[in-house]
Amino acid sequence: MPQAVLDSPFGKMLQPQLEQMVQARKAQQGGLLGIQANAQQPQAANGTGAGVGAAAKAASPSVRNVGSLPELNTLLEAAKESAAVVFFTSATCPPCKALYPLYDQLAAEWGHKVTLIKADTSRAFDVGQKYSIRGTPTFISFFHGERQEHWVGADAARLKGTVQILAQMAYPAHPHESLRLPHFAVASSDLAITAKPKPTLYAKVPPLPKLLSKLGPSVADKPAVQALKRFIEARAASGPVDAPLPADMPALSRFLQSAVNVNGAGAGADPLPRDVLFAAVDLFRCALADPRFSGYYAEEPGYETVVAVLDAVNAYAAVDKCPYALRLVTLQMACNLFSSPLYAEQILSRVAPAALILRGPLIQLITSSFLDEGHNSVRVAAASLLFNIASASAFGSASHDHPSSGENPSHSLQQQQLPESDQVELAASVLEAIGLEDESGEALHGMLLGLGFLAYRAPLDGELADLLRVLDARDTVLAKKERFPDEVLVEEVGNELLGKGLAKP
Repeated sequence: MPQAVLDSPFGKMLQPQLEQMVQARKAQQGGLLGIQANAQQPQAANGTGAGVGAAAKAASPSVRNVGSLPELNTLLEAAKESAAVVFFTSATCPPCKALYPLYDQLAAEWGHKVTLIKADTSRAFDVGQKYSIRGTPTFISFFHGERQEHWVGADAARLKGTVQILAQMAYPAHPHESLRLPHFAVASSDLAITAKPKPTLYAKVPPLPKLLSKLGPSVADKPAVQALKRFIEARAASGPVDAPLPADMPALSRFLQSAVNVNGAGAGADPLPRDVLFAAVDLFRCALADPRFSGYYAEEPGYETVVAVLDAVNAYAAVDKCPYALRLVTLQMACNLFSSPLYAEQILSRVAPAALILRGPLIQLITSSFLDEGHNSVRVAAASLLFNIASASAFGSASHDHPSSGENPSHSLQQQQLPESDQVELAASVLEAIGLEDESGEALHGMLLGLGFLAYRAPLDGELADLLRVLDARDTVLAKKERFPDEVLVEEVGNELLGKGLAKP
């Protein structure tokens, strides 16, 4: 694969899968050259969890070494909204060297919250002069840019305690973390990145000949449709290793955009009747379950193809003319966007210009689908899509507890969490749906998970918490206990999260 592609975000996302493919080929063919490799093959990643865990391990923070005063000033400025410790050392200081392993350990454990800096005053004379260092080891701690403690000597216990206290001061625990919330508390644990819940995906492949027959031969025989069919079949039969992406992805995009063109406007527009449109969207859904395929569309300018599908379905729904099958497969298609981590980042982003173009139609699809009282499966799929978005947002918030060392925490949170206005809209919608849900326990379970991930660790003085109090969210949820006595989330979300959890300290 060209290096330019490998260096792109899409290429970087594919690298673990490419490595896995190479290893699989080795196992099948006895090594790349037909010779069985003696070394033990690395275990294939199971989904995305192992890859994420490896990335987290590689990204562990470390001690920042500085050799001049400008370097130190830059790091302290970056840590102005959190905390930092500066270890002043020198090349001829045995007690300093004895503390190096502990300092490295503290950086690995707490460096996401506290910037740990080491300054060698035997080289960085300007640093020693600026801070009047008379002996080593010397330590100075900083909190929100202000000097705190200053001590001299190799006091390991004091160093360890100071770093822990600074971490707690910089990122105080949210009151929700003291509640009994087993379904949600994982979002703030130190192992959050490895324990992140998997998104709900709809990967089941229907009988493709029957599905294509719905489109009619003139559409089903198009090269783009046939290429998509072959990709889905190959992936279902042999897995992703033997299922390369369709060669002409732009042609597939043009077909889908034309098929959902509600107004039939534009050059080459050839919209499908809405009663058979679900078949084209269902093909798209099947393919999006593959992270390579969804990753490609996550990088499409303006998300044109996905947004075209969402806009068409929302337009039909707005005039109450959206067929059940079309709405259902579109919700499932939207869930499958989360097979790639790229889409979660794009949907949550507040800085990507096109993010609102994508997020708005998704939210509209969820809120309108919750009102479909006649089809349980539609409400289940809408709850699944809400869960995918809300859990991704919750873990974006949790990663605020683990920002890169020196990263501006407010900037980090801003990019990784769903905007509060969207959280409020989704919470109001799902709360109404919970109040109306009397038939499907599966739908209620998904709704409660989605609401819970929206509310978990929300600011207690924020708009979302205020809305949940005003709408009596606790009572709305607890009212479901009589109709759904076996649903454990009723008590967990109702009493713990929305009862105790919304009480202001």
